[in-house]
Amino acid sequence: MHKVWAVIRREFIERVRSKWFWVSALLGPVFFGALMFLPILLAGGGAAKRIAVVDGTTSGVGARVTAALAASRSFRVERVAAGAGVVDSLTAAVGAKQLDGFLLVDDHLAEAGRAEYRASNVSALRAIGELQRSLTSVALSARLERAGVDPAVVARAQIRVDLATKKISGGKTTGESTGQSFTLAYVMAIVLFLTIFLYGANVMGSVLEEKTNRVVELLVSSLRPFQLMLGKVTGVGAVSLFQFLIWGLSAWALVSQRRALTGRMAGAEEAGEVFQLPPVTLETAGLFLAYFLGGFLLYAAMFAVVGAISSTEQEARQAQQPVTFLLMIAYLSMFAMMNDPEGTLAVTLSLVPFTSPIAMPVRWAAGSLPPGQLALSLALLMFGIVAVTWAAARIYRVGILMTGKRPGVRELVRWVRAA
Repeated sequence: MHKVWAVIRREFIERVRSKWFWVSALLGPVFFGALMFLPILLAGGGAAKRIAVVDGTTSGVGARVTAALAASRSFRVERVAAGAGVVDSLTAAVGAKQLDGFLLVDDHLAEAGRAEYRASNVSALRAIGELQRSLTSVALSARLERAGVDPAVVARAQIRVDLATKKISGGKTTGESTGQSFTLAYVMAIVLFLTIFLYGANVMGSVLEEKTNRVVELLVSSLRPFQLMLGKVTGVGAVSLFQFLIWGLSAWALVSQRRALTGRMAGAEEAGEVFQLPPVTLETAGLFLAYFLGGFLLYAAMFAVVGAISSTEQEARQAQQPVTFLLMIAYLSMFAMMNDPEGTLAVTLSLVPFTSPIAMPVRWAAGSLPPGQLALSLALLMFGIVAVTWAAARIYRVGILMTGKRPGVRELVRWVRAA
């Protein structure tokens, strides 16, 4: 056991000493912090657009459009009466950067719902959406008044219904909303996919490097190939858990200071409605770690085999594609599982060991899981880890010392039987 521990310690210390480990460990929280706060900063930024309203109406609708746009934070508006040469003059002003654009309004706005906006930038979706909403509101009011209906009465009748959503878990109603459930499931799926893939690939890269440098011949002279593989997988897994600890502490610090930080930002009130942080219970954290460790052990063994049977980095990239595809099945099915966590696809993916490390946490976050399915999924995952590790160890002990052409499937099966 002391030989395996020596490999674990070597793998752990080598990676933790690397500057790239600390770069990724520190940039990870920065990246997630940017995802949380950068949209808030951008939402409150941007100068108001300078536009002109060319009023060709005969009923005062143009003045009402101007007033509606002026009330918005997105525009600085002036009204210009329609006439000969006005459009050409405004077009020249837009070309000279004196105006951002101009809006052509006539009686067709209320009658047929038509208007025209000309600008140097017509891909500003926020500004175009604001124009569309203001024009629609003014046109609707004009039509209602023409029909003898009070627009205020209609506005009160069209008050938006605020549908509150609460998740039921374990027979109890929780405070978790739709947005929070979606965020939790989405974040868990992405983090699990990336970490299992990246750290599994690290195991493959470590095996391939030692094989190509012929260092492995010295290593296997003092310990068995299975001990070497076990040490590498465990060492890299310990590094990943250490990085998770750093990320977790950083995330806790960001969340604890979130209200203080967003309170100083423009658009913080609107952002509070959009960005809903999900509650992470001890059960959720435990399930996440269990499936991360299970998924990592399963895929790390397969990636170790890929490194052992490959002689070059190019061969390893080609050989890892089937392994990566297995991991991607659950990731690509993420939205289908969130939409129907009790469906046949979701249940099947959460029970199959190759997909359950991502599928089961997504189902857990999206809905309420029967305890029996969770227990069965964990049992099947453990069985899959044992079976895959057993086969991987037999292939590893033969392939680690072989060079030349990469073996095919039949040869790998023969190695498993003969080893």
